Amino acid sequence: MNVDVLNESGVEADVLDLTRLCRFVMRRMRLHPATELTLRLVDADTIAVLNRQWMGKDGPTDVLSFPMDELTPGRDDEESPEGYLGDIALCPQVAEQQAPAAGHTTADEVDLLTVHGILHLLGYDHAEPDEHREMFGLQGRLLVEWQRAALGLDPEGA
Repeated sequence: MNVDVLNESGVEADVLDLTRLCRFVMRRMRLHPATELTLRLVDADTIAVLNRQWMGKDGPTDVLSFPMDELTPGRDDEESPEGYLGDIALCPQVAEQQAPAAGHTTADEVDLLTVHGILHLLGYDHAEPDEHREMFGLQGRLLVEWQRAALGLDPEGA
């Protein structure tokens, strides 16, 4: 899996750890090993411009996802076809503002937003109550599995 994490935010971030997280989620979602993804960490001004351009909303947001090849998770014993999953723009400054209300660290919020962004690339949404339950339930499970793997408690590892 080819994951490019670009830190253009001006904020220090663990690019290697975010790369591992992206690959971990992509494996768990049974994506083809040749699948590609780009995660760009951007500043508040850049994400505000993207939010205006693509969502028609003013001001910075936390994460935006731009799917490319409309890949979906693999099913049963099958992987999805290979392709370019898409691009994620994530703003660590917004994550830092949101983290206290969520009761966790900025790094944990960035991890959550990264998983959230990948799920959006895979077609998950949270506009309707059923979609919200499914997406946030899956997001929570993936984050717990990631944390267990990072602690060495998961035999499949990070």
